[in-house]
Amino acid sequence: MKIGAAYLGQGRCDFTVWAPLRSEVAVQIVAPQERLIHMQQNARGYWQTKATDIEPGTLYKYLLDGELDRPDPASHSQPEDVHGPSQVVDHDAFHWDERGWNNIPLEDWIIYELHVGTFTPEGTFEAIIARLPQLKQVGINAIEIMPVAQFPGDRNWGYDGVYPFAVQHSYGGPEGLKRLVNACHQQGIAVVLDVVYNHFGPEGNYTMEFGPYFTEKYRTPWGSAINYDDPHSDGVRNYVIENVLLWFRDYHIDGLRLDAIHAIYDLGAKHILTDIAESTADLSQQLGRKFFLIAESDLNDVRVIRPPSLGGYGIDAQWSDDFHHSLRTILTDERTGYYSDFGECQQFEIVMRESFIYSWRYSPFRKRYHGSYAGDRPTSQFVVCNQNHDQIGNRMLGERLSQLASFDALKLAAGAVLLSPYIPMLFMGEEYGEEAPFLYFISHTDPDLVEAVRQGRKEEFADFHTAGEPPDPFATETFMQSKLNWEQRQQGKHKILLEFYQQLIQLRRQLPALKHLDRNGLEVASNETDKVLWFRRCHQDHQILCLLNFNLQVSSWDAPLPEGNWQKRLDSADPKWLGIEASLPDQIQPGKEIKLQPQSIALYELSI
Repeated sequence: MKIGAAYLGQGRCDFTVWAPLRSEVAVQIVAPQERLIHMQQNARGYWQTKATDIEPGTLYKYLLDGELDRPDPASHSQPEDVHGPSQVVDHDAFHWDERGWNNIPLEDWIIYELHVGTFTPEGTFEAIIARLPQLKQVGINAIEIMPVAQFPGDRNWGYDGVYPFAVQHSYGGPEGLKRLVNACHQQGIAVVLDVVYNHFGPEGNYTMEFGPYFTEKYRTPWGSAINYDDPHSDGVRNYVIENVLLWFRDYHIDGLRLDAIHAIYDLGAKHILTDIAESTADLSQQLGRKFFLIAESDLNDVRVIRPPSLGGYGIDAQWSDDFHHSLRTILTDERTGYYSDFGECQQFEIVMRESFIYSWRYSPFRKRYHGSYAGDRPTSQFVVCNQNHDQIGNRMLGERLSQLASFDALKLAAGAVLLSPYIPMLFMGEEYGEEAPFLYFISHTDPDLVEAVRQGRKEEFADFHTAGEPPDPFATETFMQSKLNWEQRQQGKHKILLEFYQQLIQLRRQLPALKHLDRNGLEVASNETDKVLWFRRCHQDHQILCLLNFNLQVSSWDAPLPEGNWQKRLDSADPKWLGIEASLPDQIQPGKEIKLQPQSIALYELSI
């Protein structure tokens, strides 16, 4: 069932809203000329009417039981913020010029996560377009946009959105997002959109006044859970599925990142994630173009990505937090909060081989067994990173890895991600070692809510910090401090790091053993004492050897290798990359000991 205001052309518009417990619903036209249009209810709780003399840009609300006027829960535009009227949008009016775009295979993606408001000084979709050539030059071919669903004010991470169908007006609204997607496709860049189906934001959330969108059966970190399996849940499920299809069909988005699916509760026979995956697959078949779904999950549960034939939900890929946590703790020696479960090279060896460390292993932090074995799933089903918006922004001071680790460690972290057999993701600015923080910020209009957020942030750091005050999330300065400093890209060590990232991505694309994501061709080992990890990746008759030294001292390595001519392709310790000393030989012989510089990464290729 399509919902919202569907413009049909020639002044005709279908209005559909789900309000099963209301006795009367009408469309209240606010502008350009006020009038009231009564609606009829069908057996499933949907109220509908086909209206005339409605043009794109018309402002409207729904009048509930003759006394309560509210914006459309499926509003496609909120030009006057979250409490104002909804706006009719003509999605067919946009002229797409994508030059034969048909998406990129998921295993070839180099993902770049960005926040629209802080990525550029202007903080708009339009401003991103001018920066695309610079991203493409680095080797980025997929951008992942943090949520753009309408939120209160003009400053927010996006996870306080309350209108999942409406594109944030201050970013450029529906037209702006379409222009960005169109420009990305013209330059060969895929677009992933971060969407939130586990909660609504706290301000401007009027969904509960239309119907039972929530259930008290479960609790989430944000309060009552969204109703996916209680009475009337069919209307909620349809709401979410229609939202998924909107992004693919009307905005030509290539993939969705599903936020925190561990907070999506559904004990029905058919999980909502399966419903989403099936609807996405159907649309892909109809349009002849593959759309992807990537889950963020704290469960380490391979059911998320297994096909339905194997009892799974059928999601294409998921994030591996274990990869980030194990890499981060080796580099920084952090052990607070959930990082206490990590910190050994052997763990990073496991995650490199199996994707998860905690695959029904005991977690001291959780105080229980956690996760399931993922080593039988393709490595192309896992997205890995060395930093992301959560792991930076949920720190009290929003420090990036560039503020917590040495320059050598930044190169080592980059190589660990980009030379791994998984789908790599970068966080905006990482590629040149951006030093500005990425802080948490809001612009709620309710003073009591603002204060509640301030107090909530302080409590959030109980596991990670014992002293100090977090920056005020409501302050404009907090938001401004989080913007990228683009001029750093061409300065000093930042320029060198940028070129290092470019080189890594080029090697990943050029060398067959790196380009093909194959777990069967992977061999990994580590030495906990020396804090050294190495892995070989093979594809047909091509092999590479990657050596990672996490030690702050020089380490030795003399593991056995297949006979052949092993040629050095990259050494982060080379002075070219501002390293200490390029002590590694251009060729290595099996069984011969070599010395690895502190916090360095090297790549060798077997020449046949």
